[in-house]
Amino acid sequence: MASAALTLLSPLFPNSLKPSLKLRISAVPRNGSYTLMQENLKLDEQLSLRREMLKGLAMLPLLVLGEAPVSEAREVEVGSYLPPSPTDPSFVVFKASPKDTPALRAGNVQPYQFLIPPSWKQSRVANILSGNYCQPKCAEPWVEVKFEDEKQGKVQVVASPLIRLTNKPNASIEEIGSPEKVIASLGPFVTGNSYDPDELLETSVEKRGDQTYYKYVLETPFALTGSHNLAKATAKGSTVVLFVASATDKQWPTSQTTLKAMLDSFEV
Repeated sequence: MASAALTLLSPLFPNSLKPSLKLRISAVPRNGSYTLMQENLKLDEQLSLRREMLKGLAMLPLLVLGEAPVSEAREVEVGSYLPPSPTDPSFVVFKASPKDTPALRAGNVQPYQFLIPPSWKQSRVANILSGNYCQPKCAEPWVEVKFEDEKQGKVQVVASPLIRLTNKPNASIEEIGSPEKVIASLGPFVTGNSYDPDELLETSVEKRGDQTYYKYVLETPFALTGSHNLAKATAKGSTVVLFVASATDKQWPTSQTTLKAMLDSFEV
């Protein structure tokens, strides 16, 4: 009868004094499940069993350990599941829906979309940054989604409660203030740390139907996100939404055209 063994060591005792427990997992199921038999091991067996523990973990069948979620098991290129852009075949289209983020499920953010190269991968957003803990009434900005490519850079969507920038309900981005005023409030969420007005190289205003967008080019040598940042902001409903594309000095020369195309494609 084949079996796999694990050592369980109590954290309450020093290693030299710890008794160990061997769990032997029978390969023969009993009543639809695997039988666990426990037997005490001698202390002199601990060392050899520890060396074998990792091997045992790697070889245990999935029906014993349980199958890991796909998102944890491997990163997936977005081109494998997102539809190609109808206007540019070198990109795919990401359209955010309620299943993607807590704020979209709560109705605090309107659906948004943007183009992205098919080789990029989506990054996990930490729970404390995602706004999951404070929906539906978050007082501070949160990160909606993040994507990155180690050779080209990264992008993220940041959402901020409108009340943080203005007391006027459902205000447009123009009603909040000038492009310079808006970036002064949201700049730290572009750079990941601080914002200096001297880092702002260029601003522009874009109109798409009834929606107005403020666009920014920043050179940020001390930013955590990268020394080159592009940003685009708009307001809709009760939220200001900020799209940020970032690159390091090494990535920027070859990726700036791609990042600008992604920025231009962003819309809410």
